[in-house]
Amino acid sequence: MRDLIVVGFPGKHRAAEVLGQLQQMNEQWTINLDDAVAVYRTDDGRLRVDQSVQPTTAEGGAMGGLLGALLGGLLAAPFTMGVSAAATAAAVGAGAIGFGTIGAAMGSVDAEDWKNEYGVSEDFVRQVGGVVQPGTSAVFALIRTQEDPVVLAQRFSGYGGTVLRTSLPPAKAERVQQTIAARPAARV
Repeated sequence: MRDLIVVGFPGKHRAAEVLGQLQQMNEQWTINLDDAVAVYRTDDGRLRVDQSVQPTTAEGGAMGGLLGALLGGLLAAPFTMGVSAAATAAAVGAGAIGFGTIGAAMGSVDAEDWKNEYGVSEDFVRQVGGVVQPGTSAVFALIRTQEDPVVLAQRFSGYGGTVLRTSLPPAKAERVQQTIAARPAARV
């Protein structure tokens, strides 16, 4: 079962630290991290995406634009045989620009559709991001795990986070909140 959890943290980059640990756990097959986003609020009040597991709309657009430009340039090159260097450059450039624009649009739409259908949508991040205050951060994670979410939360004990939203049942959400807010036990 997939669980969505949004946890706010003091400090601009604490959520990025937590997201890094979640990604390590994903690589170690401890959890299945479907999507996650770390955001922070700047001192002037703007919400910024610090890290994202799956490409955001802007990242998808950039990747699609680059791929489209490369394909456009390659497809235009064979049609420039026997033409001057300036005409060749213009044709290759026009192909790169045309296909780059199409690729950027398609990459952006594809990333947005994936996020809306299977991940943490940018609209949801903006809605819940209203709770994130300047100088603080939050991690939005869509996780599948075989173990109790409280066991997972124990890894983040002492981070001082606050559960802002979750799809967990209220009793489990409260236990997760108590676990991440508790001081870690002293190790002997």
